[in-house]
Amino acid sequence: MSNPVHSPNSASWSFAEDYIAPSPDVAEARDEATVHTITPISTGVAATLKMLTRAVDAKAVVEVGTLMGASGLTFLEGMAKDGILTSIDVEADNQIPARTLFNRGGFQSSRFRLIAGSPIEIMPKLRDGAYDIVFINGDKLEYVEYVASALRLLRHGGLLIVNDVLWNNHVADPEDESDEAIIIREALEAVTSSESYTQAMLPVGNGLLVAVKD
Repeated sequence: MSNPVHSPNSASWSFAEDYIAPSPDVAEARDEATVHTITPISTGVAATLKMLTRAVDAKAVVEVGTLMGASGLTFLEGMAKDGILTSIDVEADNQIPARTLFNRGGFQSSRFRLIAGSPIEIMPKLRDGAYDIVFINGDKLEYVEYVASALRLLRHGGLLIVNDVLWNNHVADPEDESDEAIIIREALEAVTSSESYTQAMLPVGNGLLVAVKD
């Protein structure tokens, strides 16, 4: 007889999300994003990113979407002391508070590169196979292009991490044909159909895809 399937409820989800509290610096960056009406990474996503960064001993990380610095701080906290973060955001204003928070957190400017501009134009200029993690958290309508670029950037054994892949449950609804849902589905399909990844989807935050480059 098979074990019964238990559906998750809001209480258990909230417990899992808040199980590991972010550092004070990451909490401040999350608050900064909220003040500017930008949705920050969740506490559950922050804990997962830091754990994955430590697990692969990441020394070079690319993130698409600086978003006031919460995810960037998380990566910097998880990386070794010689690790370098490359953070790309189309809005330069998102990177001003991020730089301040990075420095306040004790990370010298040599530990991070903040690049303002279109990720679609910048990612092709980055070095092949040079990165341990590529984290995608930018414009949802460009996720397909970001995923395509990530494969070239990652080393073998590196991690592709894509945030918001459930997109408020729109992606899981086959009848939802909103632009974001369609594009995210296409990005997920690109990873699934590729023979280059071993992947899993984690129910933290708004959905987190984690794929290892084989």
